[in-house]
Amino acid sequence: MTGRPGRAGKSGSQASAGDLLELVRSGRAVTRGALQQATGLSRATVGQRLDRLFRAGWLREGAGGPVDSPLGGRPSITLEFDDAHAVVLGADLDTRHARAAVLTLTGEILAEHSGTLVVEDGPEVVLGELGRWFGELLIKAGHRAEEVCGIGLAVPGPVDSETGRVVQPPIMPGWDGYDIRGRLSRAFTEHTGAPAVPVLVDNDANLMAYGEQRTGYPDCSAFVLVKVSTGIGAGVVVDGSIFRGVDGGAGDIGHIRVGAEALCRCGSYGCLAAVASGGAVARRLAESGVPAASGSDVRDLLASGHPEAAALAREAGRQVGDVLATVVTLLNPGVLMIAGDLAGTPFLTGVRELLYQRALPRSTAHLDVVTSRLGERAGLLGAGAMVVEHLYAPERVEARLLALGV
Repeated sequence: MTGRPGRAGKSGSQASAGDLLELVRSGRAVTRGALQQATGLSRATVGQRLDRLFRAGWLREGAGGPVDSPLGGRPSITLEFDDAHAVVLGADLDTRHARAAVLTLTGEILAEHSGTLVVEDGPEVVLGELGRWFGELLIKAGHRAEEVCGIGLAVPGPVDSETGRVVQPPIMPGWDGYDIRGRLSRAFTEHTGAPAVPVLVDNDANLMAYGEQRTGYPDCSAFVLVKVSTGIGAGVVVDGSIFRGVDGGAGDIGHIRVGAEALCRCGSYGCLAAVASGGAVARRLAESGVPAASGSDVRDLLASGHPEAAALAREAGRQVGDVLATVVTLLNPGVLMIAGDLAGTPFLTGVRELLYQRALPRSTAHLDVVTSRLGERAGLLGAGAMVVEHLYAPERVEARLLALGV
């Protein structure tokens, strides 16, 4: 969870302690001399601002770097972001299952738990249970609740990033406009006794895309992830930042009309999710006598080599690939990643068949179509990274240092 490489710090007297921290975290300047060069600050001013970061426990000295001068001399001491001063809690909520973890500030998972958690049971129940999981995970990881600096949550619905509330989520009944941040913060305090911490919420496909892009494709300036599970959604990362649209609705490709007459859970007819999601494939299997009720059931059938499930998954991939031809033409990504319950060979084959048939060669000439590297952990890592980037952004560092009294 290093700083985003494309973000430029301020220079001259405007450069704050937060800007210096960002330069170190991103690797763009990791010695005192390099910080002076990057910012134009004097040696004394750099020293004063670094001293505050050291006293907060956010920076540490590493090994000596190479000697820059041809005349020799002592090697420069490198500076490192100290990820041991706090931990982050992350959770990834699906329709019938959830995963939660304690993570370091650089994205290492220290303790993890997954289990059944039904989103239709409502936010009071689900978020309260996540609070209990967090308390148990902290004990398992050997960390005190007071060490937690923030919580990140991925949910299967569109999220207004300003409020952290889901907006008309088709597969989250009872969650529309609910104060997720407040309830999860209270649940954390109820089960740990620790003071409230910041809670950030985003769409699951967004955070999966963020986790995958930062971990495996940091140099890709336009990255698209499509999650095909109970529903269908896409996450888009452009120049290292999640693209959310004006109110969090970007990437909701599951509700693009594809001409079919199937009724979608959103109440409309002909949505892509109604014919090509894991839930849609499960319904078609059930109608033919194969026991399947959800995308995860389809995933299990695909893993066992079930021929009818494979055929339906390939057909679903073709339908999604037809829509993705437009997405690829519009966004021109370098990587298109398929993730979720259906992200296997049959579905991916179907996607490629229609995508390359319908999209212009110019749009796919430099496109890699791949499957998830992080698997079920992608949302967790994205949630943790979201919290770290928020809390250690230069514009927030000053207020946090003042709150710490340094």
